[in-house]
Amino acid sequence: MAFLSLRDVTVELGGLRILEGVGFDVAKGEIVSIIGPNGAGKTTLIKALLGLVPYSGKILMNGKPISSQLGAIGYVPQRFEFDKTFPISVREFLDLFPQRIKIQDLDTLCKELHLLPFIDQKLGDLSGGQLQRVLIAQALLKNPTLLILDEPTSGVDVEGVKNFYEIVEHLNREHGVAVLLISHELTMVFRFATKVVCLNRNLVCFGDPATALTSDVVTKLYGENLEARAHRH
Repeated sequence: MAFLSLRDVTVELGGLRILEGVGFDVAKGEIVSIIGPNGAGKTTLIKALLGLVPYSGKILMNGKPISSQLGAIGYVPQRFEFDKTFPISVREFLDLFPQRIKIQDLDTLCKELHLLPFIDQKLGDLSGGQLQRVLIAQALLKNPTLLILDEPTSGVDVEGVKNFYEIVEHLNREHGVAVLLISHELTMVFRFATKVVCLNRNLVCFGDPATALTSDVVTKLYGENLEARAHRH
């Protein structure tokens, strides 16, 4: 039985079909990247998983409807809007949320995410990469078995992107949390993802990045000007 299973998932909003017949399986502990052009339905797929938009088809987690498993899902949105002048520290922000972490206490979690150096800084003073790590920490407080990240490195510099993916890989490896993330960094997809979901309203391809992301597939997704090269590490 797959840890996460989608079968014939279709989403229509306002009379427009955003996703059609999407299906794939995710094994426990995998890092799966969702890629595709703008308007391909990537964020809509995430919203369907989180029960935020209606859909037809089936989405199962541990063999049960995903609507009954939302407590085991941690989610980091693409954008987190807040008043940057509000005087709340990172630690105070994290203390606002219920904690069910079992493997580590909050300080240990913050150490893993490289948050301790600025744990007492104001949330509004953080860089984009630092804020994303705080949001991951917040999502992990519930000790999820699935972590969903919607374009988590948007607005983060190149070195910050690499550090971010290394942290995600560490969490996946050390704690066995499955990761499902939307990404535009194909180099990082080749390096860190165990599987890739290629979307363009329907499922274009699914599988190991080195074999699924052929030049033909990348051209179908993004056009003639982008070339895929597998990176060996």
